[in-house]
Amino acid sequence: MSTESTGIPTSIADTQALLQRANYVADRSLATVLFLALRLGRPLFLEGEAGVGKTEIAKVLASTLDRRLIRLQCYEGLDLATAVYEWNYPAQMMAIRLSEAAGEHDKERIEHDVFSERYLIKRPLLQAMEPSVTGAPVLLIDEIDRADEAFEAFLLEVLSDFQVTIPELGVIKAPEPPVVVITSNRTREIHDALKRRCLYHWVGYPDAAREMAIVRAKAPRAPERLTRELVAFVQRLRKQDLFKSPGVAETLDWASALTELDALALDPTQVSDTLGVLLKYQDDIAKIEGATAQVLIEETRAELRRSEAD
Repeated sequence: MSTESTGIPTSIADTQALLQRANYVADRSLATVLFLALRLGRPLFLEGEAGVGKTEIAKVLASTLDRRLIRLQCYEGLDLATAVYEWNYPAQMMAIRLSEAAGEHDKERIEHDVFSERYLIKRPLLQAMEPSVTGAPVLLIDEIDRADEAFEAFLLEVLSDFQVTIPELGVIKAPEPPVVVITSNRTREIHDALKRRCLYHWVGYPDAAREMAIVRAKAPRAPERLTRELVAFVQRLRKQDLFKSPGVAETLDWASALTELDALALDPTQVSDTLGVLLKYQDDIAKIEGATAQVLIEETRAELRRSEAD
């Protein structure tokens, strides 16, 4: 694979090969936007349903590029102390008392000492701006839609200039911009100002062929017939009126579960018994288990027979 000394791929084909090295099966559109994000040094904004592999992209990049992965998991109420930095107040108070006990009365000097990097606790966003001999880290800002809009607004400075301002120390700027991956499950709309600073890609459910390739790569112990049937079943299941359709992560979990049960093909009883691996809401499980599951299995097998006959 042709890459520069930094490990950054030099073509879309190289980007696909980079992902394949970590068994991540990507379509060309994703490889293209990822290639552009890496080459242009722009943050990558990935939106899509939960469980379709958005977070995994950041992990794969860190692994294949041999970079440190720094993850900021977003949630409601996320603040600067958790995301950027905070001062080690107990250590600062101890240092002040020790200075006073030693006869130090120069308040400016004491203040300068206690507000130094020695007492600074660096959180993910500040860690991502530190220099590294292995190259800039991969910064994963996961599920930004769970954070408040106020935090979203703060990110604008970070993503525009890759710098943060600490009043006691001044501006800290990254010597090399980190590789930034932002994910959203679209539980709320993200402001256009943030999206404009990123390259955008919607990560949807894979088609049957790509999902088959994913299962073969990630769950290689699953028998071939089982793999074909369960992928076709999940593809059909996503067309049902469900509260939450299964993602690729659930497909992989189900493949592993059925393999542990020594299944060689889909069995109506086993399918009903293991729907909790695939579906996460009782209403969805109740809608599919039993007779509906059997009908879906029969339709799945009929579809596979038709495709084999063509």
